[in-house]
Amino acid sequence: MTDELLISPFSKRNGITLTILGSVSLLISLIVFISFSSLFALGMMFFALGSVGLILGVAKVYQPAVSFKFTADGVAFYHRRGQVFIEWDNIQRLDNVRVNQNMELIELPYIGVKLKKINPILDCISPRLATGLLTEQRPLLMTAATQDEDLQSLEGYLGAEYTPLIVNGDRYRGVLAMFGHRCQTLNEQLGYHLYLSTDSVDRDPKEFVSLLRQWQQQASVSAKQPFQ
Repeated sequence: MTDELLISPFSKRNGITLTILGSVSLLISLIVFISFSSLFALGMMFFALGSVGLILGVAKVYQPAVSFKFTADGVAFYHRRGQVFIEWDNIQRLDNVRVNQNMELIELPYIGVKLKKINPILDCISPRLATGLLTEQRPLLMTAATQDEDLQSLEGYLGAEYTPLIVNGDRYRGVLAMFGHRCQTLNEQLGYHLYLSTDSVDRDPKEFVSLLRQWQQQASVSAKQPFQ
């Protein structure tokens, strides 16, 4: 196993191509609108396709080229809003996230990370990234609420997020407190503190979980070996 492994996400691919095609399609739609007014429907089709292609392309281009970096100490997750580092010895469990809906087990597009302590995460995550993840993971919170079949509990979860958070003697306020409360709520309802989108990986989610476990196991073995 190498000392370092970089992961580039599938979702990053074809960003420039989509951006160019979207721009060309928008240009064609503009020409059709100006020069061929009788072809309005065709122009609208190019405009719609171009808009979607351009938005998706730009979003892909602005994604980090590297989404994960594996090292002997832990794994760093890179997001367009910042990064967060998860130490191997702070991970209690890793797996694909699954929920029960209508007596059927459904796999969500996330890899779950259950932590031993959330303090190291709250101490290293930037408020900007915490805010972004709070927004992106709102559907997860709604999914967690529906597990109890009580949507009113969602209001309770959201209300609690605006209060200060004390964890292992450390006090957090503002966005970090909100993110900490969210981590605790999702852990109680879905079984994990952190949720890594499968869009950020470069292989099948099950294979990525296996890779994470291999690195964690190797780090554990190395830590137990006596210094020579």
